[in-house]
Amino acid sequence: MGDSTIEFLRRLEVDRAVIYSLATRILQVIVGLITLLMIARYFTPDVQGFYYTFFSLIALQSFVELGFYIVVVNVASHEWINLDLDSQGCIIGNPESLSRLVSLGRFIFKWYSVASVIFMAVVSIAGYVFLSVSGGNEISWQAPWIALVIVTGFSLLTMPFNSLLEGCGQISTVYKFRLFQSGYSGVALWLTIWLGGALWATVALAGVNVICNLYLQLVRYRKFFKAFLVRPARGMINWKKEVLPMQWRVALSGMVNYFAFSLFTPVMFYYHGSVVAGQMGMTWQIMRAIQGLAIAWVAAKIPVYGRLVATKDYVGLDRYWFRCSLISVMVMVAGAIALWVFIYEMNVMQIFFAKRVLAPFSVGLFLFAFVLMQVLQCLTAYLRAHKQEPILVMSVTIGGVVGITVWLAGSRFGPVGAAFVYMVSLLIGVVWEILIWSKCRRIWHGDVQNSVELS
Repeated sequence: MGDSTIEFLRRLEVDRAVIYSLATRILQVIVGLITLLMIARYFTPDVQGFYYTFFSLIALQSFVELGFYIVVVNVASHEWINLDLDSQGCIIGNPESLSRLVSLGRFIFKWYSVASVIFMAVVSIAGYVFLSVSGGNEISWQAPWIALVIVTGFSLLTMPFNSLLEGCGQISTVYKFRLFQSGYSGVALWLTIWLGGALWATVALAGVNVICNLYLQLVRYRKFFKAFLVRPARGMINWKKEVLPMQWRVALSGMVNYFAFSLFTPVMFYYHGSVVAGQMGMTWQIMRAIQGLAIAWVAAKIPVYGRLVATKDYVGLDRYWFRCSLISVMVMVAGAIALWVFIYEMNVMQIFFAKRVLAPFSVGLFLFAFVLMQVLQCLTAYLRAHKQEPILVMSVTIGGVVGITVWLAGSRFGPVGAAFVYMVSLLIGVVWEILIWSKCRRIWHGDVQNSVELS
């Protein structure tokens, strides 16, 4: 790789973590496209509706895990500045920081153990009742649904430990692992669909993800996690003072965010049937795939933001964050334009696949909303790097408005109504959060960088 190429990538903030993150997202897009084609080929429109509604209901896990994984990344990154890994993969460094990190890890294990049990008990029943109202008695969805909830419960238990690794600077390895995980889970999904497994494909996907997580944590990083088997002796994270103030705010925001990300398909399922729900779900998956590519520049940088805040390098934080965020939003805009043109041309050419997604007008409204969401995510990453959650009122208000208006407009006007109110709500949210970001930056950083121009 030439010096000019390296310099170009550096300007785009493309490091090893971003490369692995992008590779993972690109693979997920490829896997997703193949999956979409297989679903269109092997699933009836009704089964497609159940398939995407399954995943929308599974997203109810946000109501029990309470966004703790977001807090874990930020809190761990502040402790890791005094720690490192030796050649054997064991944690070394400041004993007090290590003790505090261990106390965090032991706490999240207890937290997610309880959360996973609650999730399996509550969501299995709630989802069963909701799906029963569809009238799709000819589709065998009951057993796959129960199995999916159980497997997802185990997945929920393993999830925070990957976040702990990210916060401890193992971003490149975690993202490289996710690259392979995406490939393995995709193959399992395709094989199940091809063999006629129908809705059991969701269980195969979730099952492979659990197995991969267990391998990473119990095999690849077994010496890292061995430190967490011993009770912390020198110092402990004070949950009430250091974690709870941010966590309950993130938790409340996370629960409300269910309405911003996962309510659309269930609403279409309930009021307009499984076919429209299938179109909504497939369109949503494609848009989320594009967003996944764009967010790579932000997700891979969150621990770096945390370390810059911990060392009070606010000037470096602003410049680094602004470049990464600008690139992220530009990628989202480019992807949104490309997707809309593609769907529009499919409709003009009357390609069969066009019937499995939403109409171009609805897609256009949703894509504009996704660009706004990308701006919100960039702003939120900056604020949370300070171990603060000043957007609580904004998140709850916007999420509540989205939930109510999507339900009302979606039930009456279908996808078009849901897309329009979603776009308007996020536009208000962007203006609101920019004002919060500006105020918090001024208060938290004082006069250190008021004269610094972001560039």
